[in-house]
Amino acid sequence: MKDKSGKIIYIGKAKSLKNRVTQYFGSGNNHTEKVRQMVSNVNDFEYILCDSEFEALILENSLIKQNQPKYNILLKDDKGYHYIKITNDKWRKIVSSKTTDQKAQYIGPYNSGYIVNQTVDEVRKIFRLPDCNRSFDKPTKPCLNYHLGICDAPCRCKISLDDYNATVDEAVSFIKKGNSQKLTELLTKQMNRAAERLDFEQAAKLRDRINAINKLREKQKVVLIPYDSQDVFASVFLGEKASISVLVFRNKRLSDKQNFIIDGINDKKELYSQFLQQYYGDRQDIPQRIVLDENTENDAIIERWLTEKAGKKVSIIIPKIGEQLDIVKMCRNNAAESISKLSDTGGREMYALDELGRILGLSSIPRYIEAYDISNTAGSENVAGMVVFRDGRPYKKAYRLFKIKSFYGQDDYRSMAEVLDRRFLEYKKGEDESFSTLPDLILLDGGEGQISAVLPVLEKHNISVSLFGMVKDSKHRTRAIASSGGDIAIKSNRAAFTLVTSIQDEVHRYAITYHKKRRTKSMLASELLEIEGIGDTRRKALLKHFKTLTAIKNASIDELSSVKGMNRKSAEAIFNYYVEK
Repeated sequence: MKDKSGKIIYIGKAKSLKNRVTQYFGSGNNHTEKVRQMVSNVNDFEYILCDSEFEALILENSLIKQNQPKYNILLKDDKGYHYIKITNDKWRKIVSSKTTDQKAQYIGPYNSGYIVNQTVDEVRKIFRLPDCNRSFDKPTKPCLNYHLGICDAPCRCKISLDDYNATVDEAVSFIKKGNSQKLTELLTKQMNRAAERLDFEQAAKLRDRINAINKLREKQKVVLIPYDSQDVFASVFLGEKASISVLVFRNKRLSDKQNFIIDGINDKKELYSQFLQQYYGDRQDIPQRIVLDENTENDAIIERWLTEKAGKKVSIIIPKIGEQLDIVKMCRNNAAESISKLSDTGGREMYALDELGRILGLSSIPRYIEAYDISNTAGSENVAGMVVFRDGRPYKKAYRLFKIKSFYGQDDYRSMAEVLDRRFLEYKKGEDESFSTLPDLILLDGGEGQISAVLPVLEKHNISVSLFGMVKDSKHRTRAIASSGGDIAIKSNRAAFTLVTSIQDEVHRYAITYHKKRRTKSMLASELLEIEGIGDTRRKALLKHFKTLTAIKNASIDELSSVKGMNRKSAEAIFNYYVEK
């Protein structure tokens, strides 16, 4: 696709050219902002016929590399040159850096920021070096790292500058040599010699350093895999943005991590299809296994392309169970953490929302969730509560309460339908800010019955919102999510299960608190009917005048008599009733 100047702004492939062009130039309301901008700039397009999808894939990849079109996925990550920096301060520090200057010592460059950060973190722990910016010339209270045994706390001023810098030199030597096994052997010999000359303090220090190295070795074994090499990809969507994380395993061990943020994407399968072409387009190091969290648009074709490019069999794997699925979840957690930086949402909440969206088959993360619950006692004081979770957290500003008005008695289905009908009537009015936002997801406390009662309401108002129920077990605990097609088990998805449970507990608390408040008020108000001479008309007049039962109890006979419809005798009866009580 070209703009007015003839510049190529988008390159794509399609089995059916007609369908693809119609997809772009029709149904504009379903497009992302990026696609709408692209379409508005298209002035002309050319096409090339290929004999197969595989040929089309190769050609697409080649043309994108040659032309770098504005509206294709062009990968930008956090790569570049990274260094380990040893500052030139009086008390030298070891830190990671992406820039160099003449005032410090550098080790590098490295291509991976992940490797640099991991190395700096490990070296600090092994040699018990500080990671803070404190001044060590005056004694101060040590931080938590000292109490955890991972920092010698030079801030206490109990370590000489010479001893401190000698430790820094040892750490730098370790980074350059990079052989923890040889270092362990050397430290063991030094520890034994120190013990022989009765320098037990130095021996203990060396012993702790050896233990730190061994602990880090064990930590690294956690990310071992049974395969020589594989790359793991997982994505999380936030509106029109997508975060893709890549965990790179080489020699059966996690060796690198990369993050990519891509804008203007709303089709996950198409995203992976284009992303993998871009990612491996210029890479020679292609592993035998490509692990994804879901299928691409062209799994078999991309698998064949990678196999021919690598000169060996390359397989695309989508794990469903076991250790590989756990690694995919770990990768997705990294993607969630990365994209959470673009919003106020934390990585944990983002991961839970993404997991919930995947379970329910939503097209994107449900950032704005409304939940509803009905509460009554045998049909009396029938009320409902609406709570809102925005970005995985309670948004109490948007909470709302409803008193059921259309009927008296107990009918949870009819009550739920009334509440949602009133909610969307308010949305159309646009007067209440809480109702002005359409939710990404509606959760009802209940099962298929509640869903069936509310679906006609959505159709009536022409509202398209994902609707599900929250099902409880016999002990009133969250068990599953209900859909119009049956229950969806969620207990095995810990993050999503915890989120749904918190939503269900919160909406239940909110609704039942309102119900109890109304029931208590009703019971207190009905107490007046027990007094001789007080009927329903006088009870209402008294409550309207005094507002509360407490005010009625504290009122004098003259004040009670002054209420419209009251007389002296009835006022004395009320006064004496509460005096005696």
